[in-house]
Amino acid sequence: MTAPVFVVESLERATGPAGGEYVLDGPEGRHAVSVKRLRPGEDVVLTDGHGRWAEGVVKAAEGKDRLVLELGAVAEEPPQPPRITVVQALPKGDRGELAVETMTETGVDAIVPWAAARCITQWKGERGAKALGKWRATAREAGKQSRRVRFPEVAEAATTKQVAALLAAADFAAVLHEDRDYGSEPLATAELPAEGEIVLVVGPEGGVSPEELALFEEAGAKAYRLGRTVLRTSTAGTAATALLLGRTGRWS
Repeated sequence: MTAPVFVVESLERATGPAGGEYVLDGPEGRHAVSVKRLRPGEDVVLTDGHGRWAEGVVKAAEGKDRLVLELGAVAEEPPQPPRITVVQALPKGDRGELAVETMTETGVDAIVPWAAARCITQWKGERGAKALGKWRATAREAGKQSRRVRFPEVAEAATTKQVAALLAAADFAAVLHEDRDYGSEPLATAELPAEGEIVLVVGPEGGVSPEELALFEEAGAKAYRLGRTVLRTSTAGTAATALLLGRTGRWS
């Protein structure tokens, strides 16, 4: 079992470039002491979620929320090319959090919520802010669970025009779309860049509208399919991310 990961705002409290004694407290310290029940001698990993991380060994557990660590040197994991961004149409219920969770565990770099024309769910006002907060919290927890030290960015909800701009700036732009009356190519054989940015659009349960497809095509995005089956919007992004990670060599 690999060492558990805990998130901290900064690793600067470590004494010197080679690390030193570090106190993990607050919610993460409480989780480590009261939930994980870590004891002296056990290994942990601390990260800021932006690529900086350090291994540590538990020296002592104090009270219910303080873990004293001997921290090693702080390292940095650089971003892996190509960067993979998934534009995720808003699913119903908690399927949005499911999509974020599994895409994070798989290895996506960024997630952009999208209010597509055929989305039943709409993010407005306080409800939208709360839903976005849930997506970001899910990405953080899934990042910890999957032992990542660089968590995916979860952007503000995007309009269709903003998604088109993302696609226009990408080195490879794709829309997952399966329709007998609309030509698409298999994503498994698409020519992918070794560097730069891949942007993939996952539509809602009702599919991407003809108007959206036309706008995205103008932006340089082609329609692609994953296979013979039709996946739900909450699983399509994860399957596509896994395929892209394997094909680009990031899983090698």
